[in-house]
Amino acid sequence: MAQLICRNLCLGYDGREIVHNLNFAVNPGDYLAVLGENGAGKSTLMRTVLGLRPPMSGEVLFGDGTGRAEIGYLPQQTAVQKDFPASVREIVLSGFEGQSGLRPFRTREQKRTAEDVMERVGLTGLKKRCYRELSGGQQQRVLLARALCAARKLLLLDEPVTGLDPRMTAEMYDLIAGLNAGGATVIMITHDVGAALRYASHVLHIGPECWFGKPADYLSSAVGRPFAERMLREGSLRGGGS
Repeated sequence: MAQLICRNLCLGYDGREIVHNLNFAVNPGDYLAVLGENGAGKSTLMRTVLGLRPPMSGEVLFGDGTGRAEIGYLPQQTAVQKDFPASVREIVLSGFEGQSGLRPFRTREQKRTAEDVMERVGLTGLKKRCYRELSGGQQQRVLLARALCAARKLLLLDEPVTGLDPRMTAEMYDLIAGLNAGGATVIMITHDVGAALRYASHVLHIGPECWFGKPADYLSSAVGRPFAERMLREGSLRGGGS
């Protein structure tokens, strides 16, 4: 049974429609890469799935026991977040806030889960460090760990490698792929077509014409082929985007 279904979804803001009649489904264990031009509506889609913005029309449905409380979200990091004065462990534990209700303290089980998550993403040796003292790649790992604590069913990632050097980018992609291989359902917004084609089980292209399907079919589609060729070409010229 699908965890997420978007049916006849129209998205926009300020009365202006930017995505029309979007239809796709995400099943348990899928890895969906969301591609498209800047301003096409990718982040708007994520905010709509999270319930932070209502759709102009259509519906977002959840199945397989999934609800918004079971979703972990890694947004694009802001300058304020990069200078946050808290320990790694405190930030990771804050991922449980949506599950704790009015309880001010974390349960023993939540603390144990946070320790396990930090070990999975390579943060055990950094858990007492101040977040703002970490490198960009380490900070992204912290935010990913926080999202994993919140994610019981589904993990949403909005440009998780932005600002990372090539080595850190490769490590982050491998880490996300490992989480997916371990059973996590992943939806990732990215401009990196090469990574989308390498790791994702499905591709969703958002634009004037939307497309949803398998990566191999995306490359042969009228929507995907010109976009992928251009993005891959520009990525190679920048020395990245593979």
